Amino acid sequence: MAGEEYTLEPTFSFSPLPSKKLSFLQDKDTLQLLMKWSMLGRISAQCFSFDQCFQPHNSEEFALCFFRDPNVVSSLRRIEVGAWVPLDKPVMRVDVEPVPCTKVSMELFDPIYSCGILRPSGHVVKCFHDVYPDYDELRQMLQEEDSEHYYVVGREERGELLFRLFKHLCLGGELCQYEDAIQPYISTTKHIYKDLISVQKDPETKKISVVSTVLKVLAYDESGRCYPGEREEEQTFAYLIVDPFKRHMTLFHHRYGVGNFNL
Repeated sequence: MAGEEYTLEPTFSFSPLPSKKLSFLQDKDTLQLLMKWSMLGRISAQCFSFDQCFQPHNSEEFALCFFRDPNVVSSLRRIEVGAWVPLDKPVMRVDVEPVPCTKVSMELFDPIYSCGILRPSGHVVKCFHDVYPDYDELRQMLQEEDSEHYYVVGREERGELLFRLFKHLCLGGELCQYEDAIQPYISTTKHIYKDLISVQKDPETKKISVVSTVLKVLAYDESGRCYPGEREEEQTFAYLIVDPFKRHMTLFHHRYGVGNFNL
């Protein structure tokens, strides 16, 4: 969805929820893996409440209000020159991409186990690459559309938040030490996904469904793109995960680069 500049009075206001801590950022094993993947300190999740009814059709207005809200601006940080710094210029516009989020199990990944990407042990099959000497079939499936395994996971499923999280973790940061086996990626994806989304159970059918709305966002100030980073990079991303019933929202963000450090 292309962003436009709004001059209307804000219709949403936001308040940080500093006491709401997501468990994946408190879990020692997860933090060790994020460090190994060169993402620790560069990945963050901040929680906020908001005051009006959210509807998907006003996602762009919602996101713009978020990045302009004084309570958000005072707590929002981006990584610059090896440090977390505040946004120093007002956000003028946003780009918002709705992200499908319907999965309530890990079945999406089942085809990966039986197509030749993995050995029976769960170890990833290595392969030759002109640029990357330590390459494997999993990263090839994730990144290269001409890979014979690219559509083992279908196009719609690849758009799901669950798959996007998995891909982000598998590709990691600039100094990523890649896993030899798939299980750490799967288990960490599951942990983070359960932390981020909200679900509900139908009292009659007992069926569980996702109630969260997910928006991938880019913010621009007068100089151009400012959040989550100035340059386009697949591993620099920001998602707003909205629970419309609790009126809670989580900003899930990563900035690609060198160095692990804390906010």
